[in-house]
Amino acid sequence: MDGADESADPTPPAAYPVAWEADVVLRDGTTTHVRPIRPDDAEAIQRFQTGQSERSAYFRFFAPVRRLTERELDRLTHVDHRDRVALVAVRPGEDDDGAPRDDVIGVARYDRITPAEAEVAFNIADAVQGKGLGSVLLEHVAAAARERGVLQFTAEVLPQNSSMLGVFREAGYALTQQLDDGVVTVSFDLEATERSREVMADREHRAEARSMQGLLSARRVLLVGPGSPGDGPPTSEHHLAQRVLDAAAADPGDTELVVLGAPGPVPAGVRTLASWDELDEHSELSAPGDPDGADDGPAGVQLAMLAVPPADAVAAVRRLGGHGVRGVVVLAAGYAETGPDGLARQRELVRAAHTAGMRVVGPASFGLLTTTPGARLHASLAAHPPRPGVVGLFCQSAPAAVTLTATLQRRGLGVSALVSSGHRADVSGNDLMQYWQEDPRTAVVCLYLESIGNPRKFSRVARRLAAVKPVVVVIAGRSGQVVPPGHAVRATHAPRRLLDEMIRQSGVIRAENTHQLMDVAQVLAHQPLPAGGRVGVLASSAALAALVAEAAAAAGLVVAASSDFLPPDVSDDEITRVVDALYAPGSCDVVVAVDVPVVVPRTGAVARAVAEAAARTGRTTVASMLGLSGLPDELAATAPDGTPVRIPAFSTPEDAVAALAKVVTYARWRTEEHGTHVRPDGVDSRRARRLVEGWLAAGSAPGDGGGRRGRELDQDQVADLLACYGLELRRSRRVRTGDEAVAAADELGWPVALKTASAALRHRADLGGVRLDIDDPAELRADVERMREVTTAALGDPDPLMDVQSMAPVGVACVVRSAEDLLFGPMVSFGLAGDATDLLDDVAHGVPPLTDVDVAGMVRSVRAAPRLFGYGGAPPADTAALEDVLARVSVMADDLPELAALELYPVVVGPAGASVLHASVRLRPAQQRADALRRALPG
Repeated sequence: MDGADESADPTPPAAYPVAWEADVVLRDGTTTHVRPIRPDDAEAIQRFQTGQSERSAYFRFFAPVRRLTERELDRLTHVDHRDRVALVAVRPGEDDDGAPRDDVIGVARYDRITPAEAEVAFNIADAVQGKGLGSVLLEHVAAAARERGVLQFTAEVLPQNSSMLGVFREAGYALTQQLDDGVVTVSFDLEATERSREVMADREHRAEARSMQGLLSARRVLLVGPGSPGDGPPTSEHHLAQRVLDAAAADPGDTELVVLGAPGPVPAGVRTLASWDELDEHSELSAPGDPDGADDGPAGVQLAMLAVPPADAVAAVRRLGGHGVRGVVVLAAGYAETGPDGLARQRELVRAAHTAGMRVVGPASFGLLTTTPGARLHASLAAHPPRPGVVGLFCQSAPAAVTLTATLQRRGLGVSALVSSGHRADVSGNDLMQYWQEDPRTAVVCLYLESIGNPRKFSRVARRLAAVKPVVVVIAGRSGQVVPPGHAVRATHAPRRLLDEMIRQSGVIRAENTHQLMDVAQVLAHQPLPAGGRVGVLASSAALAALVAEAAAAAGLVVAASSDFLPPDVSDDEITRVVDALYAPGSCDVVVAVDVPVVVPRTGAVARAVAEAAARTGRTTVASMLGLSGLPDELAATAPDGTPVRIPAFSTPEDAVAALAKVVTYARWRTEEHGTHVRPDGVDSRRARRLVEGWLAAGSAPGDGGGRRGRELDQDQVADLLACYGLELRRSRRVRTGDEAVAAADELGWPVALKTASAALRHRADLGGVRLDIDDPAELRADVERMREVTTAALGDPDPLMDVQSMAPVGVACVVRSAEDLLFGPMVSFGLAGDATDLLDDVAHGVPPLTDVDVAGMVRSVRAAPRLFGYGGAPPADTAALEDVLARVSVMADDLPELAALELYPVVVGPAGASVLHASVRLRPAQQRADALRRALPG
């Protein structure tokens, strides 16, 4: 139920929150648009209410309300977007004259009843109940509430309304319920929990996988072309449409192709439509069909391919609405890469498709195809689709798809599906990873990415997938900071190495280029995961064996003692003996076989012996043999259980070793403990939220940079914020004179440290900016005078400020930082203090939320880490205390998008404990993260 009418509140309403608009995927894989309610939604809300069943109306208003009064409509549609918030889910409809309009299919709203508490209510259209819309709206209205400072929801629900009670129970929040006077009052905190994050991720996974299933299981495809070129020259759209028709003629797959706007003659058996009206008139082309593709035959049009000019695409998408189409593949370019107008056109296209329940593949897509026996989908520009296999292949640009399909053909490597997202306006590699996780025909996932639009989500989804199936990725430009024209990606100032760290933490195999991508895929698709990293080398000469062994050792593999070489004139019996010894139980974990004869032609005996031994033992094997490449028949054999086994052949031994090493590293990651997300004790995120909002509301302090840089906190404010996360900032006092310094030391306790307040010198003991272990007032006064002279000479400041601080236990000085990036969101970094660390970039990076294993790995991954573990006879540092500091900073960064920058420098880690000696914090108004605590498609 709604709370009290607060229309008398004199506070003006907040501006319309555009950032709350989002496209979402429902449980059945269809899409819809969620946005804040507007006053002009009154008619749509009335239609929505009159279309509800009596039961639904009673559940919402506790009375059989059929129509809303004008006063009720006014109150429901006029909100302030702060204390009274309402979100609507809409889909396109038409009025009696055929004009387009928004039809409401769901409403979520809250009314604030105390500064931190609000009453929430939902109303879901009967036609979409059971599709997860209530859960999606709960996530979005909760995110809006948190943004407005609401920390708790309450709801009054009738006991019979089991669906809504289920939405609350299954959301993952800690609920309290109370039955009073026939009404259940439900209350829950809105702070994200480990369980609520898991629930959101699970629902997101199922919905997005179902969405991709709807595309890849299409049985009837509509090609919308530009029509005949007439007397003029054919355009690029004509060439695209003709290429689809030519590909369908060469290999139509198992789908039915229907053509509207053919560019010329169509292949025999292909159905053509003369106009959109003809599509509307044929009811069999609008039947929704089974979203899992289990129909006995084609139902309606389930997938559309657009080869029309960009100016006509939005109208085409809108005409497809209501025909049961699950997605559109946009083949043509001419969108975001052309400039602001093209980007606006692209966004309009995506919005029209999402609102109509469809996903968008493209623009500039090569298309998509599957090799499912009996249900092969060929909706692409590929003249010769790849052969069936177990590799799920995703790429972005059409040129990359052309190269990859040719490579697949040359190597004989098969795929389960191939999807090209083009400029990735909507469907991305994240969506396909969600689908391939459950797809029984896909055993290996390969991604060729030119940009990553949502790194946090990529990391989260890839980590989940990599736990059950290998994921191999090649990223153009390596750093992920190269954004091709047409890719609408947020700008980033993240360190170039951050993407490497994120991928490593996710268990993803990073390939250097497409050649290595296919190398690694060959091994994963046709060889078992290795049990370890001991490599047995078999070579056709001693020199070659030594070179391969060196390459293996350089790649982090351990060369087994069973390694051997074969002389040129070796007999078949000797080959069998050497190979059997190499594959003997316990001799090694993986094998590299290299056969490059110099004089005597290769006979194939080594290849046969190795293939049979690998099939018999299940030992992971790769080969480099003269004249063999890809997956040759000469290196094929049958396992004892009848399973065919193929050993991948590489052009060079170095390629074979490099691919094998990456597979070994992944197999090791699969067996390791990955930990749980850190959430230390003593965290008060509510207080932190109140402090941050209050400081930002007070505005920027004079001289702190203001504006875009935000607000620099003073040391007392920094200490308060750190205390919310269980971090204690060692006390200090700012002084100008020797007498003030002595008084501060008396208060803090001797001995003390004296530091200049200047950021340029405060960490430079070598330049006189730091004096340590002062235990005498006279010495302190003298040090103050010397530091004044040094600071004045270096910076020209005649009256410098200094800090007096009680001495911390002796230990290793470290630096912990965090920053908020537009693309990556919160980032944390760790390194040991000192110029060498900064000059050599000896810094570990991570993207929260981090697990305890991630945190421990960051501490140990820097090259200077041995200093923490007793290097040179020094006592070991308390790394557990250091990891606790890093964990608390990661949680703070994850909680507070307003935390533009934080630096703890130094953090001195002694034999027992870690002390934060200095900290700086800069806040700025939060910008919405790409991977917020709500499910949403690319905007």
